[in-house]
Amino acid sequence: MQRVFPIIALLSVSICCQAEDPLRLKDVPYGKHKRQVLDFYQAKSKTPTPVVFYIHGGGWQGGDKKTNPKSFLDKGISVVAINYRYVKNGVEEKVEPPVKASLGDASRALQFVRSKALEWNLDKKRIGATGGSAGGCSSLWLAFHDDMADPKSEDPVARESTRLYCAAVNGAQVSLDPTELREWMPNYRYGAHAFGLKNFQALIDNREKVLKWIEEYSPIEHVSKDDPAIAMFYGGEVPVVGASPKDPTHSGIMGIKLAERLNAVGVDVVLNHPGSKSKYKNANEFLIDRLLEK
Repeated sequence: MQRVFPIIALLSVSICCQAEDPLRLKDVPYGKHKRQVLDFYQAKSKTPTPVVFYIHGGGWQGGDKKTNPKSFLDKGISVVAINYRYVKNGVEEKVEPPVKASLGDASRALQFVRSKALEWNLDKKRIGATGGSAGGCSSLWLAFHDDMADPKSEDPVARESTRLYCAAVNGAQVSLDPTELREWMPNYRYGAHAFGLKNFQALIDNREKVLKWIEEYSPIEHVSKDDPAIAMFYGGEVPVVGASPKDPTHSGIMGIKLAERLNAVGVDVVLNHPGSKSKYKNANEFLIDRLLEK
């Protein structure tokens, strides 16, 4: 059954602006939960603007939507930064798996933004997602997942598309499958909490039981030839598939493996990690270039 969220009146939204600052709407609610809020920064333009859709990191366990939109606003690109329910909130609400709360909120927030396109002067076709770590994983999940719009819904927000124009991520996880992750990096140990399990060994032991969840919430599982352009940026050491990096949770090894999958189906992909070269130094450069392309 389609879960319907009421569109909450914006009476509680605080509007912060100064004479020469862009319009900023703070803590706009897109759902009932206290973390289902977003900030909107409007670029000055007479025509509808592209949008950067920022999803913060923190392992779906912490973090906040605070961001600096200036580099995008200066180029005529508006910015939306969202909060979302943590995994622990999903556990409290008996959401299965708990990560569904975090990722479901990201898709709902994206639909909500599209529903405000006319009011906020947005180009709903040109929305690029970005984020680091878990925020990057969420961005990739949105980028690859089939459209979750429900055209027949009584809720107008739910009828909006969840597809993206592009995505650029930093240190993103690309998979939640313990088997392939351990093949790529023998010391990998992150992600069990997404499925309500206490540790990575429990995820390995229960893989078959939660396989349908792994297949639904791992970004790499949804890759197809119609996906948007992707850019991935990783720091740390030079990635070597099969090695045990110091920080496996954010290793460029994942970027290498996802890039292989994207290249195989013909999706445009940029991968930047230590030891590699690309046209773009960072996610912002990529987003500005792609969102403003003719």
